[in-house]
Order: sequence, then structure tokens, then C-alpha cells
Amino acid sequence: AVFGVSAGYIISHRSLALCTLTLCFVLFPLSEQKIITAESGQNVTLTCRAPQGKPIRAVKWSRADLGDKYVLLYRDELFDQTNQHPSFKNRVDLQDRQMKDGDVSLILKDVTINDAGTYECRVIVGESASWEIVGTVNMSVLPPGE
Repeated sequence: AVFGVSAGYIISHRSLALCTLTLCFVLFPLSEQKIITAESGQNVTLTCRAPQGKPIRAVKWSRADLGDKYVLLYRDELFDQTNQHPSFKNRVDLQDRQMKDGDVSLILKDVTINDAGTYECRVIVGESASWEIVGTVNMSVLPPGE
């Protein structure tokens, strides 16, 4: 199929689809990346918002350097500590456990220098069975008093 453009140019269906796809990724990135700096000893909120419209069935916050351990896993309205990295036990919570408006932000209490790193926020929504990355936060931590 060939489409006419008002300026007199002709583009193929394939070019138009590619153009539209590229535009979508420019205007609507799949996940948002944030950079924050925290001071050791502070409580910090790592913000993340899932797409609205479908119910959020599970939330997982992870950090690549933790291997198969995670920072937080919340599903079926419960925290699952089975494979939670020991350094995060009793130090993390969701800002809104009801996840209103897609808010799946993480509260990290009593931040230490060891908490610095890149955190990924993933969700399972609707009938899906797979994790979708919806946000990334790169956090650096300053020693106390700096």
C-alpha cells in the first residue's frame, strides 16, 4: 500500500509504520530512569509509577548486583521475604500498598553507603504472567554530614 502525503511525498506502509513506532518510543519511553542522591541515615523514596488501566498484581524492586535476591516483592497484598536480600529486611515498604494511580514507589529506611546502585521497578499487571520494567532509579549515597 502507498500513502500520499499533502506535501506531495509518497511513503510506503512499512516506512510509515517504522516512523510511527520510532515516534512512540521517543514520546513514550517504556520505563522512566531517575537519578537521586541520598545522605546516609536518611529515609528515601524511590519513585515509580506503573501504567494505569489494569490492576497491578505484583511489584518487585531489584538491584542487578544482588543476583537472584530482590529488594522487595509484594504480591497478593503481602510482602514475600523468601528471596529478599538480608540487608533490606525490615527496611523497605511501599509508599502506597493499595498502589492507587499506579504508585509503586519504594520507601527505603536508614540508607547506608551499601544501598547505592541502580534499582529496577517491575510489575505484573492484568492477566499477564510476565514482569514488566516500569522504572529505574540510580541512587548514590553520601556519607553522613557531607
